Amino acid sequence: MRTRTKLLLALVSWIALGILFGAIFGNAGRNNAFQPQNEFKLDPWVKIKLGSLDLSINKAVLYIVLAATATSWTMVWISRRMQARPNRVQTAVEAAYILMRDNITFGNMDRRMATKWFPFIGTLFLFIWFSNIIGYFPLPVNTQEKFDLFGVHVPAFAIYAATANLSIPLVLTLMVWFSYHIEGIRTQGFVPYLRSWIPAGVQGFAAVPIFVIEVISHFVRIISLSVRLFANLLAGHLLILFMAGGLVVLLGLAAIGVFTLPVAVAFYAFEVVLIATLQAFIFATLAAIYFGGATAAHH
Repeated sequence: MRTRTKLLLALVSWIALGILFGAIFGNAGRNNAFQPQNEFKLDPWVKIKLGSLDLSINKAVLYIVLAATATSWTMVWISRRMQARPNRVQTAVEAAYILMRDNITFGNMDRRMATKWFPFIGTLFLFIWFSNIIGYFPLPVNTQEKFDLFGVHVPAFAIYAATANLSIPLVLTLMVWFSYHIEGIRTQGFVPYLRSWIPAGVQGFAAVPIFVIEVISHFVRIISLSVRLFANLLAGHLLILFMAGGLVVLLGLAAIGVFTLPVAVAFYAFEVVLIATLQAFIFATLAAIYFGGATAAHH
């Protein structure tokens, strides 16, 4: 049997299975009680308020703690077990180290600055990577939906990422933003640093609009750097949520699940394998580029 015939039979079987599910389960009607956005709602688990400041512990805090713990524990554990003849784990760690050191940090700054800021850039990359990866492991964090486990009401399993909450990427972005400006002023001086925003050779009145555009671009970086990470993680989680069963529940049509579930699996694999690492790489690389530009005489 030729490959084309096999693919055609598989497609026909897939459609027939969807029709069969539709005939068996029918259409339960639209489920207006299901609110997909509630999956990302941060219900306080432990309420802590200091005046108007809300410091309550919720699932976002849990995921931050998990990411920070995983980052610290992994690096300490590996550093104590480095061998002259590396095993597979050490080989993978060394490859990640070379990526962070040579490609991300030293590739975008001069040696002195790269040596100084490599620990920060490397930690930034690892923390975001662990935050993204942990976000694709189902954990019992959905307090709005619970199931009975030997008489105990346990929160339902769900996926969530700290980086899918805008506040976390925004804080990381502000750390980078203030740090590279401070480093630029420290390296060049306040006035020379501002002058470095104007390309070499631009003089006279033309320097004014270029300087204004550069000022705006620095503030836009706060939005672009934080929203890029937040939007990619949020969109990925929403796609997985809808394809894995959200549409079935929302529309009340079980037959759709036959078609959407394989798409959900494909989206999940794509997000875990590529997006989680790619977004950490992009964030850390842009941070290194900003540091390199701030400490250079001219952009």
